[in-house]
Amino acid sequence: MRVKTIINALSSLLLMLYTQTSYASAAQASLEWKNWSMVGQAQLSVLFFDVYQSRLLTPNGVYQSSDDISPHPLALAIDYQRDISSRQLLEATDEQWEKLGYQTPMRKQWLVQLKSIFPDIKKGQQLAYVTDGQTGQFYYQHKGQVDAIGTISDETLNDAFLAIWLSPNTQYPKLRKQLIGVK
Repeated sequence: MRVKTIINALSSLLLMLYTQTSYASAAQASLEWKNWSMVGQAQLSVLFFDVYQSRLLTPNGVYQSSDDISPHPLALAIDYQRDISSRQLLEATDEQWEKLGYQTPMRKQWLVQLKSIFPDIKKGQQLAYVTDGQTGQFYYQHKGQVDAIGTISDETLNDAFLAIWLSPNTQYPKLRKQLIGVK
């Protein structure tokens, strides 16, 4: 009876150690994008106000242009230079999608999903989007930590989100050129 108790305790301990190691490995793997090479960076300012500094990262530091709006894998990291509420992020996203020609019913559906993801951002915090081309993951850097805050599993939404910055039809073509490393 005592041997069986010891074996059960050891099995539980090994399972717990394996689980913790697996979670640590998954967390480490999910942040590999932070070590990718920068393709380009750009500053968005409106009038005299700096809004954010953005960086485009890829595993090899090269933007692979193609007919696809968002070559993959890539990460778009945005460091905010002012407070932006979740509501303001959603409104700005919808405004950009409207300018890019996305239809209202689709935009509304996407905004519902993003509403559950976008946090209120404070000056000095970062929001990053990392994609493999079909799905994407949002990360929120705040208080010295980076948290995964939401997943996009719809490839059309994935591409539409990146189109705000990477589409040739973006409202900010100069910013796009800087991000993709075009002089």
